[in-house]
Amino acid sequence: MIKSIKKAFLTLALMAAFGTAAQASAETLINGAGATFPYPLYSKWFTEYAKVDKAVKFNYQSIGSGGGIKQISAQTVDFGASDKFLSDQELNAAPGKLIHIPTVMGAVVVTYNVPGVVSGLKLNSEDVANIYLGKITMWNDPRIADDNKGVNLPAKPIIVVHRSDGSGTTSIFTDYLNGMNREWAQKVGKGASVKWPVGLGGKGNEGVAGQVKTTPYSIGYVELAYAFENKLPYASLKNKAGVFVEPSIKSTSAAAAAAVKDMPADYRISLVNQPGKDAYPVVGFTWLLVYEHQKDAAKGKQMVEFLNWAMTKGQKMAAPMLYAPLPESVVKMVQKTIKTIK
Repeated sequence: MIKSIKKAFLTLALMAAFGTAAQASAETLINGAGATFPYPLYSKWFTEYAKVDKAVKFNYQSIGSGGGIKQISAQTVDFGASDKFLSDQELNAAPGKLIHIPTVMGAVVVTYNVPGVVSGLKLNSEDVANIYLGKITMWNDPRIADDNKGVNLPAKPIIVVHRSDGSGTTSIFTDYLNGMNREWAQKVGKGASVKWPVGLGGKGNEGVAGQVKTTPYSIGYVELAYAFENKLPYASLKNKAGVFVEPSIKSTSAAAAAAVKDMPADYRISLVNQPGKDAYPVVGFTWLLVYEHQKDAAKGKQMVEFLNWAMTKGQKMAAPMLYAPLPESVVKMVQKTIKTIK
């Protein structure tokens, strides 16, 4: 009898072991790398999608858009993520046809750590550019004070913080400055990496948020969710219509509304400095970068299923995490594009 019980337990143990091994072998690992801008949302998506399809596991490295572009171009990951769309040159250099899949929209905010000024700071675009050019160096500079009547701005030097890595957030932020300040356009320009005139570097949105949080009298730029997560205040910025606008889902969507009327088929479009009194001026799409022809057909099929989920169930998770969901017209376009992935 004891032998029979032992044999039964051994059989069950072997079955469990084979079951676990079979499950492990059936699990598909999809690797991705890139933007830190959408990482809080993507992390949520990957966790939730694992409940929908237990056979798929996502491994995403939040290393910055520049790193994501390099890795997908080298085909060392299954998808890249970027807040900067690829240039014609970058697309032509890739070993296959890369497709941009816009996922959500986000706001890049100017965050700050000024003791005594916990909220309500207003900045016009010229002043933001001049701070980053090193031409406005004190918090109580009259150019800042003029827009902040009644705010007790300290006579303290401004400590500028920027990204140290190749970054789509930087691409959006410098695109905004480039369009609003002639000197910035001539001396610095726009891109994922620029030669900063002044400031300290931080790696990733996480790094910049961390620097600002721990450095009194500092200023930096991060995606809205990072400022919120780190309990950092952010400025209202003067938009193209001359109105000071606070970053929000509503003002991000207002910026997109004007741009999507002219949405190109490849989704490579800038959302910064859009017209309209309600439009926040520093807004961008964030994209997943995938090859039209997948090397692994089974993995490609699972990637397509995930992308379709992201366009439906995933969009509903965006706003609670301070990202703006895609306009319905763009979702319909993207769903057609997803069907072209082989």
